[in-house]
Formats: sequence, C-alpha cells, structure tokens
Amino acid sequence: MPDLNEVFRLDGKVAVVTGAASGIGRSVAEVLAEAGARVVLGDLDAAGAEAVAKAIREAGGEALAQGCNVAVRDEVDALVARASKDFGGLDVICNVAGVPADGPLESLSDEEVDRVVAINVKGTLYGCQAAIPAMAARGGGSIINVSSGAIDLPVAGYGLYSITKAAVAQLTHSLAQEVGDRGIRVNALAPGATITAFTKRRLERDADGNVDAASLEQFVGSMESMSPLGRVGEAVDQAWLVLFLASEASRFCTGQIWRSNGGATTGR
Repeated sequence: MPDLNEVFRLDGKVAVVTGAASGIGRSVAEVLAEAGARVVLGDLDAAGAEAVAKAIREAGGEALAQGCNVAVRDEVDALVARASKDFGGLDVICNVAGVPADGPLESLSDEEVDRVVAINVKGTLYGCQAAIPAMAARGGGSIINVSSGAIDLPVAGYGLYSITKAAVAQLTHSLAQEVGDRGIRVNALAPGATITAFTKRRLERDADGNVDAASLEQFVGSMESMSPLGRVGEAVDQAWLVLFLASEASRFCTGQIWRSNGGATTGR
C-alpha cells in the first residue's frame, strides 16, 4: 500500500494555475507549491501573479509568473509552453480564471455575452486544449476546471454566469471521455459560498473603498444559513480539494463535478 504521506505529494510535478493572482487561484498555487509542485502562475494581473510567485519562492517553493488573458488562445498556449520550457513539462493544469456576470438575461448585450463566454468558457477550453499534448507526452496528467455552485442553485440576475459554468461542467464530462486513454483525468470544482474578492464585489463599501463591516456580516450570515454546517468556505477549502484531484489520491477519479459547498445543494 502506498505511503499516505506520499500519495498527496506532488514532488517532481509541474502545474499551471490561471487566475492565480488572488482568491481561489492564489490559494491553489500556494497549496500545490507547498505539496512540492513547480508552479507557473498566470493572470491578467501580471504584477499580482508575480507577487504570489515571489511569496512562494521565499517560502522555499518553485514558482514563475506570467501575464495571461485566458480569452486569448495564444496567451494560454504561451503559459503552458512556459511550463514545458522552464520546468520540463506539464502534469497538472487548474483553469481557475473566470469573471462574474450580473443582470437579467433578457437585457444582456452581445458584447457582455461575448466577453463572459470568451473568458469563462473559451478560456477554460483553451487551457484544456493546450494541456492535452503536454500531458500526453508525460504519460498523463490532471486537468482541473472550475465550474460553480451556480449550476445547482439558479439565481435571478445571475443567469449568464450560470450558463457559462454549466458549460464548463459539460466540457469536463465530455473531455474526460476523450482523453482518458492517454492517462489524462479531467475533473471540475463547483465551489459553494467561498469568501473572496470575487464574492464580495457587490457589498457596500465605506468612503475608502473597504467592504462595509455590517454588509459583510449580513452577507456571510446569509451564506452560512444555506449550509447544514452553518459556515462559509475559504479559498483554501477549494485548494485542498484541488490538491486531492492533482495527486495520486484521485487516480481513479475523472469526469466528475466536485461540490465543495458545505452541503448547500444537498437534496437538490
């Protein structure tokens, strides 16, 4: 039986993480690096990604950062190529980058639809497409996409985001069927309420632009009430699940949507 302390280790592995400058992406990059992976961080915020990579290096890990707009195929290809060039290959990719979309479906403009689809759907697809040949060359790998709890809990005014994240879920199901014979596993997270800047964007702000404490308390309370555990998630809760999916501990898992949401969708 494998040593349990080694099953979750990623020593010798190379990982790419998009959306790595903040939130879940940042936590994923930090956890994978702590588990021994060499990590390439991509984000539209290149300076933010470099700051995270620098912190990882200062903690003893190996990390590089590169600006990346996931809506541009060439930039995603370049991010994966950086992993192969500087670290020798690719074993794990975490397609975390995404954007919210607010507003009723009946009034969405073509520009808004195109923007959100380009980032949330095409950006994820580009990451998968770039990863496949690099992983196949190493005998396999793990692709981890990020869907959303919104695929299970429809909310008025949030339809476009839900549509794109449902597309990510179906992309994951379908791709797992296509690449399993090359040793590549494909899974997705569907995070529930996880407190990051992404989820706090619509909360009230004070004169300095900081989130209003009362508004945040009310928001957290409403999210806690949806969970049987009576709690909300932190970015690291999602990152630990990514570690499982990136490691040998999940070697028999593919084509699945993993719901780390505190039980908010139980029975739905």
